Parts: sequence; C-alpha cells; structure tokens
Amino acid sequence: MPVYEYACPHCGPFEDLRPMAEFQAPQACPSCGAEAPRVVLTAPGLALMEAGRRTAFATNERSAHAPRRIGGHGPNCGCGAHGGRKKSSVAAKSFPGARPWMISH
Repeated sequence: MPVYEYACPHCGPFEDLRPMAEFQAPQACPSCGAEAPRVVLTAPGLALMEAGRRTAFATNERSAHAPRRIGGHGPNCGCGAHGGRKKSSVAAKSFPGARPWMISH
C-alpha cells in the first residue's frame, strides 16, 4: 500500500498508509481526529536501483504469473541432444547394482 500525505487544518501535514482505491478520500487526523484532505507536498518517491537488480526483480515478477519455458528438455534429460551420453532406462532396471539407491518400477 502506498503512503499518502494529508494536511490537517489544525495540526498540519501528516502521512498515512492507505489502499490505492481510497487515494482521493480524506483521512482523519491522528492527533485531533479532524477530516484532512489529501495533498501532494513532496515529489513522488521513485524506486531507484541498479539495472541488474531491477532486471532481476522484473524477471521474478514476470515468472510469478507466466513462467518462461527455456526448451523442451532439461540439462539432464538423457536424450543425448545436449552432448551428454544417452542414458538407457533398461540398463538401470536390469543392473540395480549400478544404482543401489534407485527403485525400479
């Protein structure tokens, strides 16, 4: 939620955290309780950060809603297309001694 500035006619300016849907509504003064209209006293704060960090945040934000697929296979898929040797599922099942931790199914 953003922080908005208000000007109480009796106590002066103050800030309050409000939902964006209520940005135009007046706010009660925390000191005297009088209704204070919203004012713009300072320039809006811009979130400045280095380009690499901003790109990382944007990537994370995008991936939360629409993950990007890199390719059809992962680096350890075993198909041989990535320069690695092709893994045989038959060998793993017929020779359980090669992988004692693997349970055949």
